[in-house]
Amino acid sequence: MNSEFCAVFNQKKVLVTGGTGLIGREVVHMLCDAGANVTIASLDKVVVDERAQHLYCDLTDINNCLDVTKNKDFVLHLAGIKGSIEVTKRYPANFLVPLLMFNTNILEASRRNGVERLVYTSSIGAYSSAEVFVESNGAEGEPMDTYPGHAKRVAELQIQAYKEQYGLSGYSVVRPCNVYGPGDNFDPKNAMVIPTLMHRIANKEDPVVVWGDGSAIRDFAYSRDVAVGILQTLIHGTGEHPFINLGSGEGYTIKQLVESLNSFIDFNYEFDTSKPSGFPKRVMDVSLAKQLVGYEHKTSLIQGLQETWNWFMQNREEYKNKQNYFVEGK
Repeated sequence: MNSEFCAVFNQKKVLVTGGTGLIGREVVHMLCDAGANVTIASLDKVVVDERAQHLYCDLTDINNCLDVTKNKDFVLHLAGIKGSIEVTKRYPANFLVPLLMFNTNILEASRRNGVERLVYTSSIGAYSSAEVFVESNGAEGEPMDTYPGHAKRVAELQIQAYKEQYGLSGYSVVRPCNVYGPGDNFDPKNAMVIPTLMHRIANKEDPVVVWGDGSAIRDFAYSRDVAVGILQTLIHGTGEHPFINLGSGEGYTIKQLVESLNSFIDFNYEFDTSKPSGFPKRVMDVSLAKQLVGYEHKTSLIQGLQETWNWFMQNREEYKNKQNYFVEGK
């Protein structure tokens, strides 16, 4: 355990919204290891760490948010809504409205209750399209993920307003890239690329057909490394910068991703070049995070994929116990 984490978090009362999620569960494990008194607020019916208090809590209700942030030293607001591009387009209101509500509620409740430090987890989707994402360009253009991206930007602006009006210098924002790992969303109806591939492999699709020619480049970051970066940000803050990027800082082609999976899982695959490959390149610049908080992405793609696959094979049904914002008719 990081000695700095123990020194800062021991006996502190910490709220982690979305603590049952992909990044949240890693944050919870580290905080518990460091001796913190951790409370998780989530709508998932999942227990990720017996040492933490799990609250089934709807954050779109301001009164719930006021209750869960009361007497907390720190808040890590990781709750979000994650889904594929297709799902985002089909259910825009299901992304936008809950995000606006629980972001506003948690941030305002934390302010009212005098929470000392807070980190808000935004998203790469708040950026407009680019090959390399740099913080100085973060407010330019239309967000890639139109509806969730705008919701994330509003929360970022809310924190900036609090800093200016109330002097809340301990409130910070991070923008992670494409994060993967144990606890990812493996629902085949709305999962991202890595859990989608793993689900199809596990279901013995033969061959696994991958859209495009495999040349598209993406930045895939392992959840544990991003969780460390979030805790480092809580400790050190971002100073005058509105937010920092958290990613691997490296670009991997979809072909490299598939070949990496195939290096330890036996399956057949082919690329369907009649389908679109997507935007050619999207990679995060993480130099500012290294400079400000000491962030370092340590996990190789192969190692991260192996750990994720091993977890998935033991927990293939967990996604059924998670909050689903995309149920027909809701």
